Amino acid sequence: MIQVKVCGITRVEDAQAAVEAGVDAIGLNFVDGTPRALDLETARAISAAVAGRVVRVGVFQDAPVERVAELVEEVGLDVVQLHGDESPDYVGKLPFPVIKVLAAQDGVEELADRYPRIDLMLDHPSGGGSGESWDYTRARSLESRGRRVWIAGGLAADNVEDAARSALPHGVDASSRLESAPGRKDRKAVREFVALAHSVESERDRPDPRGYFGIFGGRYVPETLVPATEQLTDAYEALREDPSFWQELAAERKEYVGRPTPLYFARRISEDLGCRVYFKRDELAHTGAHKINNAIGQALIAKRMGKTRIIAETGAGQHGVATATACARYGLQCEVFMGEEDTRRQALNVFRMELLGAKVHAVTSGTRTLKDAMSEALRDWATNVLDTYYLIGSAAGPHPYPLLVRDLQAIIGQEAREQILAAEGRLPDYLYACVGGGSNAIGLFHPFFGDEGVKMIGVEAAGEGMQKGRHSAPLTAGSPGVLHGSMSYLLQDDSGQVFPAHSISAGLDYPGVGPEHSLYKDSGRAIYSAATDDEALDAFVYLSQKEGIIPAFEPSHAIAELRKRAADYGEDTLVIVNLCGRGDKDVAEARLLLEKRR
Repeated sequence: MIQVKVCGITRVEDAQAAVEAGVDAIGLNFVDGTPRALDLETARAISAAVAGRVVRVGVFQDAPVERVAELVEEVGLDVVQLHGDESPDYVGKLPFPVIKVLAAQDGVEELADRYPRIDLMLDHPSGGGSGESWDYTRARSLESRGRRVWIAGGLAADNVEDAARSALPHGVDASSRLESAPGRKDRKAVREFVALAHSVESERDRPDPRGYFGIFGGRYVPETLVPATEQLTDAYEALREDPSFWQELAAERKEYVGRPTPLYFARRISEDLGCRVYFKRDELAHTGAHKINNAIGQALIAKRMGKTRIIAETGAGQHGVATATACARYGLQCEVFMGEEDTRRQALNVFRMELLGAKVHAVTSGTRTLKDAMSEALRDWATNVLDTYYLIGSAAGPHPYPLLVRDLQAIIGQEAREQILAAEGRLPDYLYACVGGGSNAIGLFHPFFGDEGVKMIGVEAAGEGMQKGRHSAPLTAGSPGVLHGSMSYLLQDDSGQVFPAHSISAGLDYPGVGPEHSLYKDSGRAIYSAATDDEALDAFVYLSQKEGIIPAFEPSHAIAELRKRAADYGEDTLVIVNLCGRGDKDVAEARLLLEKRR
């Protein structure tokens, strides 16, 4: 739940009323010469009245360290909030939790880096305490770097919902707009503000503590894997709130992965389809696909957990290559399970994994594709749970994997959001992404979840056609059931036996899907459709010849669906398609398929 702080409290009765309204923190002003500055006696009385019921924040501006320490002790403060030009060295001398206030202006990210491991509060570019609103979405750039961010300035009941949904902050802070007179809080305004701020569901609140997205998700694993999944859950919950983990990840993304990836305006395709089309170029990330975002993040988690052996499953081989790459980077033992059929279709990626030092196990059970590879990896994990970390590649599997993978892939949507605002000055009308397990799609969709005007279209693999039954489209034609540790839509018969999946794309050749996509489907937040093998192959050629970009078979499905729907769009319709992988791995297979058409 989003935290709420009411600042500028000057009376005991206002503090008590704020507590009754449900605030999480109050602010006491110690900046001399300002309208709400408190004397010591009043501050002590307010602090004593709410002690133990809310967090008491002392607000300072360029005060001597000794004075701050003295007031913390004498008044009874829990946190110190700094509004002036306090340096990182100054902050380092304070043995208390600190919130540093920064102006929401260009260069704030670099400035924030100078203040690691503390909360940040963004306020109007003119400076803290202005009471003026601003573009609250600027907070997202800091959150994408793993920082815990409060927003302040111009907030009240009439705008806090929109601000919270657009900024996705850790907390909101308000003062002057909640007053009936300077220094006098309006109880009704405070109650409304707190209720509306708390009503905003944060994307960080999903899944619930048991790992459920509505009825989907959860943890359905053998007893032998319960300790391992609980250990990972505990470790990730701690790391999720650890700024040092996200700062290390941000550095690796920049220096090793090559992020941010470009948001490219596809001029010729835009002219051809009659709408404005942008591609999020995640195929330009190191190793040629979005999978590296997750692999690097989970490898860092494994290291911090003290695991020395990494196992993974892979379909198209992109996740296997990304995992092998991360293991080579950090000196970890790597073994990858891959369906025998996929080792044939993706022979180049098998060689790449082996070149990177990984051992590739060809799985010969079942349909010899991704489903069987994941089953074999789970069996290995159950046998070698003490020293082994299972690095799942999709936003599927038992809790906490859907949460963990989503968080690591959300960098795609976070970057795309900033880039489209910079390029077009507004959010897109449509997002397109292919969906197999769903990691690239949830990575793009998640940061836009609260933007109701942005429509999301996930594209599954219709294979040989939905009517023929040989496809990989559980959201389009499946039903809820349990597969690989979680409840989600899947392809199954009335007895719960899982149907074999089929797709031209090894990465989409999976009978299940991540549980958060199932929630998006049932809530209507996203639309899911399907493109056939032939349509995807046509799109593969189309993008190659129109823009000089050879896509993987996976995102070719999304491009195929856009081509079908573009006739309904206008010339100002703004579309982002996630190019989650490059097509080098599919060129040989495409050549065979195209020759069969002749």
